[in-house]
Amino acid sequence: MKLGDGVEAAIHCVTALATLDEGRVLPAAAMAEFHGLSTSYLLKHLKALTKAGILASVPGPTGGYKLAKAPEDLTLLDVVLAVEGPEPAFRCKEIRRKGPNPLPDDAFPKPCGINAAMLKAEQAYRKALRETLISDLIHNHNQTSDPRVHARGCAFVQQHIRP
Repeated sequence: MKLGDGVEAAIHCVTALATLDEGRVLPAAAMAEFHGLSTSYLLKHLKALTKAGILASVPGPTGGYKLAKAPEDLTLLDVVLAVEGPEPAFRCKEIRRKGPNPLPDDAFPKPCGINAAMLKAEQAYRKALRETLISDLIHNHNQTSDPRVHARGCAFVQQHIRP
């Protein structure tokens, strides 16, 4: 399964915003710069996160983005679904019924076994994402990352944070 690049960008932005003090925001342009992305590309994903109720957008020249929920109330699944949409990764088109000499519908009384197996895998994947909280990612990052990585991120946020 391949997720779009926007998922990675969205997760990084959500975790960065989760570290902000109450009432503070970061502009999209700063987050795009920090992650080496174009602002217009990132804005598309930030808007999807806002529409899903994960982020809040603060308009104006001193505006930006902040979390709309606490990090312990957000999961990786929330972020993935906001960016990728709710559809499963595998969507059965019932191609087993097509081709030369098609058979009537009653020849296929059982659900497609391939579809059932893929949906089972999708459920396991979503369960794992649902069990991973944004707050857990932040805690793990703080415990395991090189201190230089942490210092770099903190310095950048402090430089671009808006009240």
